[in-house]
Amino acid sequence: MFTTLLQAGYYEQEGSFLTNLTTSEAFFIIIAVAIAGMIVQARLRSVINKYSNVWQSNGMTGAEIAAKMLRDHNIHDVKITQTGGMLTDHYNPATKTVNLSEGVYSSRSIAAAAVACHECGHAIQHAEGYAPLQLRSSLVPIVNFSSSMAQWVIIIGLVMMSVSGSATICWIGVGMIAMSAVFALVTLPVEYNASDRALEWLESSRVLRADEMDGAKTSLRWAARTYLVAALSAIASLLYYVALINNRRD
Repeated sequence: MFTTLLQAGYYEQEGSFLTNLTTSEAFFIIIAVAIAGMIVQARLRSVINKYSNVWQSNGMTGAEIAAKMLRDHNIHDVKITQTGGMLTDHYNPATKTVNLSEGVYSSRSIAAAAVACHECGHAIQHAEGYAPLQLRSSLVPIVNFSSSMAQWVIIIGLVMMSVSGSATICWIGVGMIAMSAVFALVTLPVEYNASDRALEWLESSRVLRADEMDGAKTSLRWAARTYLVAALSAIASLLYYVALINNRRD
């Protein structure tokens, strides 16, 4: 649908943003978003480092807190494992595993509690059939294929356009890139909802004290902003290729 609208000239109305956007302007947007991403990543690492050195009063490790959260939600078929690296924590719905990084799995810090509960939030989403998570999971194979092939399709399309004047193949490539943008946008409610679930449980279960909750909230808020920047980056990339093709046609 997206590709068809573009090819049909839906965005070619006089004065429209996409028609007037130049390649250099689109590239500037990409650079601006990339800089914002580096700032957010740096701030996230700073926040995680800070609260990784602030210990919880309950003395529980990230793995123990994750196990308690899952039990409290009557989830008994999800395994908690340790994975290498920093900020590599994730939930795998295919294997039903909450994978916690080394700095979270055995740590008794506030940051470890926040991150572990966030990943358990995904496990709860999976158990409850949370629609955005299901949609994201279904998009994974499509996005993996389209993201690996999109640039090649656009390159071939640009060559064909220079020969025949037809931009059809180019717009097919843009449609493939658009899938990555759609995936990034679908990811936003999944991640924000997982954080909301984590904070709600941490507070209601009283695993963390009121003064410790501030650190957990700060950690998860900055983590969520990385996904927002990723979505903006995907949209900026899409705009660049739209501008590139429109400018080549002109």
